[in-house]
Amino acid sequence: MKSRYLFPFIALIFILTMGIYFLVNPSYTKSIEAKYYYEMGEYKEAYSLASEAFGLDVYNRMAATIMAQSKTSIKYVKYITQAKEYLIEIQEIAQEEIISDAQRAKIKLMSEIVVGSYVKLAPSVITNKELVKEAAKYHNEFENLLEKVTE
Repeated sequence: MKSRYLFPFIALIFILTMGIYFLVNPSYTKSIEAKYYYEMGEYKEAYSLASEAFGLDVYNRMAATIMAQSKTSIKYVKYITQAKEYLIEIQEIAQEEIISDAQRAKIKLMSEIVVGSYVKLAPSVITNKELVKEAAKYHNEFENLLEKVTE
């Protein structure tokens, strides 16, 4: 009869001990903070905190995962930012009455850069779906633009 209560009690004590260790250990505290920043979309801050946490404890899988997630997300953010900048520049060129061959070549080069950069992005299962969708949208826009300029 006593063993019926003893095993759950021991399991509860073990879980509480693990929880306290998780919350008190500075590596895991930084990992939790990094996860918060990752979820808020602050990928550079998340990467920095996860790197610190990983430096404190190389066996901290949470820190390693957040570092990998943040690194991938930072690549996506840079890709999207570059694509937006190029689109603005292309729209300025398109508003001119006559587009010179040099400008056409510039548009083609920018489109090739964006299309080529997309191939280097490697989404994982845990990458933010909105970033992946937005990057794919810009990739499709620049592919279509590249087809029009190449014709």
